[in-house]
Amino acid sequence: MSAPAPTRASVVAAAQDSIARGSRSFAAASQLFDRRTRERAWLLYAWCRACDDLADGQELGHGARPVADSAARLARIRDLTGRALAGESTGDLAFDALKLVAGETRMPPRFAHDVIEGFALDAKGWFPRSETDLLRYCYHVAGAVGCMMAVVMGVDPQDEATLDRACDLGIAFQLANIARDIEADDRMGRCYLPVEWLVEMDLPPGQHMKPPFRARLVVIARWLAEMAADYAASARRGTPALRLRSAWAVLAAAGIYGDIAREVTARGAHAWDHRAHTSNVQKLGWIARALPQAMLRDRLYRPVPRPAGLWTRPR
Repeated sequence: MSAPAPTRASVVAAAQDSIARGSRSFAAASQLFDRRTRERAWLLYAWCRACDDLADGQELGHGARPVADSAARLARIRDLTGRALAGESTGDLAFDALKLVAGETRMPPRFAHDVIEGFALDAKGWFPRSETDLLRYCYHVAGAVGCMMAVVMGVDPQDEATLDRACDLGIAFQLANIARDIEADDRMGRCYLPVEWLVEMDLPPGQHMKPPFRARLVVIARWLAEMAADYAASARRGTPALRLRSAWAVLAAAGIYGDIAREVTARGAHAWDHRAHTSNVQKLGWIARALPQAMLRDRLYRPVPRPAGLWTRPR
């Protein structure tokens, strides 16, 4: 006899604990949502966090290490995700969280599958050769999550223009992550810096963290931060399509995460001495600044054509 399915309340409680311990930045921004949206954002985060932790042999984003059974881990992610999207209870609260949020929001399954393709790239030791490769990877691991979050916030899954802006915000977050985590990724045997960039800066692949090359690495980190700012600026243009509290949360998160990229740039050669983060004071500051921006979003962020130079997600 199979065990009874967990209650919604128990899954939401587990998801809330996951985001509280896994990301203080996202946890802070989620408090700005209305209750229903906030709970669904927690549910989505729990699935993302569990997939990431399973793929990287870590716990709540900490202690990442190379894993010997990456194919088996990827297969487990695919299996549990597929069952969750089919409406089955999985026996894993994080994947049951996906079942709930997908069922409650008409979430297109393609976005979850696109996210998993990002883990598949890591599992086979992939690395980007070009800027386009980098942005495609950012889509899979974060831009697609941005699309899922837009649906959580009530965006019609057929509203491709708004989903593009949501994707841009996810890409901005991932570019900031990559700039912040260059040293941590190197310890994992990974590099998300395009080979073309390394060649342009005369940085030997695999040697980019060596002290003699630090000044050149600072230049690349600045490129990542500038790209992140461009995608975040595009994302803000999508906020008029959101309800007030959702727009408030998005604008606060954009500011909070933008500060991570800005801190990496400001530190220069010391950017990777310890992990860049935003303080509680900085978070509160962005929450306060984002409210008037959200209230005036129809004027501040009037829809304009998305910049032609930005990478466009697959349809």
